[in-house]
Amino acid sequence: MELYVPPTRPQQGYTQGYTYAIIAACMYMICAMLLMVNMLGYFLGHYPQHFALTDSQRTLILQTMLFFIWLAGGAAVFWRVETLYGGGDQDWSYVNALYFCDVTILTVGFGDLYPTSDIGRGLVFPFSVGGIIMLGLMVSSISKFAGELGSEKVIRRHVERSRTRTIGRTVTSSLELENRSALFDGIRPVISAPFPMPQDREKTIKIADDSDELKRHRRTPTGLKSIRRAMTLTSQARLRKPKLLLLREEKDRFDAMRHIQHDTHQFKRWSALCMSIIAFGVLWCAGAMVFWLCERYAQDMTYFQALYFCYVSLLTIGYGDLAPKSNAGRPFFVFWSLIAVPTMTILVSDLGNTVIEKFKKGTNDLGKFTLLPQAGAYHGVMKRYPTLVGWLQRKVENHQAKKRLEEGFQTGPTPEEEPPPMTIDQLASDEPSRDELAKRLSIAIRKTADDMKGDSKKRYSYEEWVEFTRLIRFTARKDEDRETDDGEDDGLIDWDWIGEKSPMMSKGSEAEFVLDRLCESLNRYIKQILATTASSQASPGTTRSGDRLNDFEEVKPTQRPDSDDFPSDVSPNNDKALGIA
Repeated sequence: MELYVPPTRPQQGYTQGYTYAIIAACMYMICAMLLMVNMLGYFLGHYPQHFALTDSQRTLILQTMLFFIWLAGGAAVFWRVETLYGGGDQDWSYVNALYFCDVTILTVGFGDLYPTSDIGRGLVFPFSVGGIIMLGLMVSSISKFAGELGSEKVIRRHVERSRTRTIGRTVTSSLELENRSALFDGIRPVISAPFPMPQDREKTIKIADDSDELKRHRRTPTGLKSIRRAMTLTSQARLRKPKLLLLREEKDRFDAMRHIQHDTHQFKRWSALCMSIIAFGVLWCAGAMVFWLCERYAQDMTYFQALYFCYVSLLTIGYGDLAPKSNAGRPFFVFWSLIAVPTMTILVSDLGNTVIEKFKKGTNDLGKFTLLPQAGAYHGVMKRYPTLVGWLQRKVENHQAKKRLEEGFQTGPTPEEEPPPMTIDQLASDEPSRDELAKRLSIAIRKTADDMKGDSKKRYSYEEWVEFTRLIRFTARKDEDRETDDGEDDGLIDWDWIGEKSPMMSKGSEAEFVLDRLCESLNRYIKQILATTASSQASPGTTRSGDRLNDFEEVKPTQRPDSDDFPSDVSPNNDKALGIA
């Protein structure tokens, strides 16, 4: 059209419908190209043949369809009403009514188009409320979808790269440590290596996504040789080294995974903010360029004025001093605003998760020391001066001791006080019985349940994890029992802190993971007790000694031998002679 039948300017120009057609053709071309890329990826084996939409994706599709139906339908209603009952001083064509509805729903309000009839003004009430609600729901779904997409692609890759680098720095012997120290010369710190694995075990791993996948205990093969070393810990490997040494090696890997977890959390928040800023900058500058090209002949708009106009529109301020007037500017504004305003909303949300959160934290910390003092606010500052802290602690202890003596209370800890956390040395030397572990198991379940209700994001220390893992594993069946028993799977009882099955790789909270595993351990313990009781009742001559059952020959009372058949030093009532423990 521009080459062969150009309009006679300035008397003629392309209509808004022509511009809408160009925008629609470009969008159809982009969609077709994306479909072709997906088809090519399927033929090359990168994508599966079928895929399942998530709930957020289905919701986004439905909300988008309803929003555009509401927008297009409202434009038709306002066009008809203002044409019949309006003052006639404005051009209320359908395309202008569509532009008016878009400006109204986005709460920009330039003021270049407004209803002049009472019916049109009355329709603004339900239309604006419904449109704003639909737009808010759609923006929320877009933000959630973008978060899921970034978590699946960007965040997972970042975690895998960090884990691979960390596993590559592990050492298995002093000789390897010396060799790596000579190569890198202190460039990277090393951590303890995972426990040695048996050679005949299948080296497969999987990502611990949620509790359902953990219960199924499915395995997915991987091709990374460095990650294959970080496998599940076995009971045979634990017996090869002293317990204290194993705990210290595991603590190195636990601290390394904690560092990866913290680094991933920071990377996730700041990478999302950077992507939002980049998207905002591109839409701002590129949109200003298009508006400058469209409006420079209609209202002599400069590029700086276009930047100002786009910024005011992005923040939904809408002074009204500048507004699109050309047939190309208004359709592009409808298309641009429906992308730019949700992008601005996501940017504000990401700012709230990073910069504003840090500012809020700083304000709360300042209030703890000044206007709103809280107990324990000065502990973090006082830790920097150990001498002063020791002197204050001695003063407080002496004062409390004198107060207890004056009031007649017994000195020492009260029964309600919880015991202090155990150190690694104490955990290594602690050898509780099965009955004591069962008692601790019930207490741990109550504690983790309270943590889920109180602080779902709580992170446990390594010493707490050692106690939890002991309570999880003491009810597990032995290897020989697993080979002969076809019962239910024991679930996830072993993991490596940097491995794929690490609790820190789970999507849920640590309290949720621990509570699920502890409940599985309690279920196994109850089944073992019931099986032992049933076995004892089925075999009267079967008795329990410790944790194993010893079978002896049963002697019925009706077939009791005569006293002459017994040795001289054994009486008929001797339990040893009857073979009963």
